[in-house]
Formats: sequence, C-alpha cells, structure tokens
Amino acid sequence: MSAHRFGGLWTERKLAALREYLKQYQVIFTRNEAARSFQTVYVDAFAGTGERGSRQEEETESLFGYGEEARQFQTGSAQIALSPEHKFHRYVFIDSKATHVAALQNLIEVEFPELKERSEIVLEDANTWLQKWCAGQDWRLQRAVVFLDPYGMSVEWRTIEAIAKTKAIDLWVLFPFAIGANRMMPKDVLPETPWAFRLTSVFGTVDWIKRCYRKSSDTDLFGATRNSITKIAGADEILEFFLERLRLVFPHVVEKPLVLYNSNRTPMYALCFAAGNPKGGKTAVKIASYLTSKR
Repeated sequence: MSAHRFGGLWTERKLAALREYLKQYQVIFTRNEAARSFQTVYVDAFAGTGERGSRQEEETESLFGYGEEARQFQTGSAQIALSPEHKFHRYVFIDSKATHVAALQNLIEVEFPELKERSEIVLEDANTWLQKWCAGQDWRLQRAVVFLDPYGMSVEWRTIEAIAKTKAIDLWVLFPFAIGANRMMPKDVLPETPWAFRLTSVFGTVDWIKRCYRKSSDTDLFGATRNSITKIAGADEILEFFLERLRLVFPHVVEKPLVLYNSNRTPMYALCFAAGNPKGGKTAVKIASYLTSKR
C-alpha cells in the first residue's frame, strides 16, 4: 500500500483531538439510554489512503512557504475511526483519487475485515457527495460525525450549510486560515479572479472583501482621483470571520479552535468544531472545547 505522506507534530495534535473525541462520542451513544436508539455514522470526507507515512527530508520551502517536517509512519484518521474503541454502525470514507480509494479498501480488508460490511468507500468529489447525502438521509434515526480534512481550500460553504441543516451532525473541519486564505489575499490589490472565486466558495459570501480590505480614494494636485485598496485583515481576523460564518448556521461552535503550527511556530491551520443538534450539541461542544484548549 502506498503511504499518504503529510504532516508533522501538528498532524499528531489534530489526530489526537479526533481520537479522543470519537472515544467520548461513543461513550455517549453506548451508555446513554436515549442516545442508544440512534444509528451512528462516521464520515471522513478527504480520507486519503487511511494511513499516513513520511520520509526524513531536509527542510525545504513548500508551496505554502513552510519547511517540510521530518516525520515517520503514523496512524491516519481512517485507522483511528476504525479502531476497536470507536464502534460506529456505519463508516464512510470519501476520496477523489482512485489510488487512495484502492488503498482504503485494502486497509479495511487486511486490518479491519470485521468492519468491511459497515464500511462504504466512495470515489467522488467530497463536496458533491456530502451535499447529496445530507439532504437524502432521515436524521430522525441517526447521528453522525463528519471530519473534513481537505486538500487546501477545498471545502465549499454549501457543504458546511448542508451539514448544519441536518441538525444531527458533529463537524470537525480543518481550515487553512494562515497558509491558505491569508496567503491568497495580496496586500494592496484584490486576489486574482480564480482565488477570489475560491474564497467566496469557502466563506459562502463576498463579504470577505469588505472584512479583509479597505478601499480609499484621494485627489492629487491636478484634481485626478486615485483609488487604492489595502488589506486590513491578518490571519487571526480571517479565522474569526470563518468562525462567525459557522455561528450563523450552527447552534453550537467551539469559540477557540485548535490552532496548529509548524516546527517554526508559524500558524497554519485551525481545527474547528461545530455541532448541529440544538440540544445534544451543548455536550459535544463542551467535550470539543476541552480537547482544543488542552493541547
């Protein structure tokens, strides 16, 4: 099986939070009499190969400008979800690459054959599949955890809205606020059209422009008007805007997400959590808040 190479210590922190949350989630749905009536589903929407591995490399500047972390083979999110202490009634793993899907199938057949009948592996765009799936399920009978760990700025706001509308899903989403959104926004000009479209897709609104840029004009000595634009938002402000957007569609959102840094202490991602169930979401956010604050 080909190893899915990514991450470093920041990945360990992300996966540790997911591991502990799934453990606590299953405690609730196995010990609570009212919760036991629900079918539980785990969805990993950008699942990769299910494993992650790495090579020892010299630090080099990547596309996003941070050094490649020296790292070794580790357990990935799919393996964490499939582990014995996390027993969901159903598992769904989605990836758009056929090689990743084949690796996931092999992982389950070899390491988790007892869960093969419970597992569905989907070769499709995660946004497309999730939006259809959320709209087509009977959420009176089931509850779910969805883990969105995208490749760059891949999660569409329409997907997040679809998840929130179910009022039955706990969402973990990795948002590349510093190495993604912030770097797509130049300092003294609006982003080029493809990046602007991507930012609008991620935030679900063009309001990111007025939140992140200030337009001004002045008149020179000859009476000519000159217009200018200045970026006024840094990475922290961009993250807060994303959290505000989450609060518009989810009744419960963790106020302080888990910010993940590289080895040089440069912020990269924020692991954000939101719960769609108006009642049960209070407990979910309490657990998630503890996990994002203690690390």
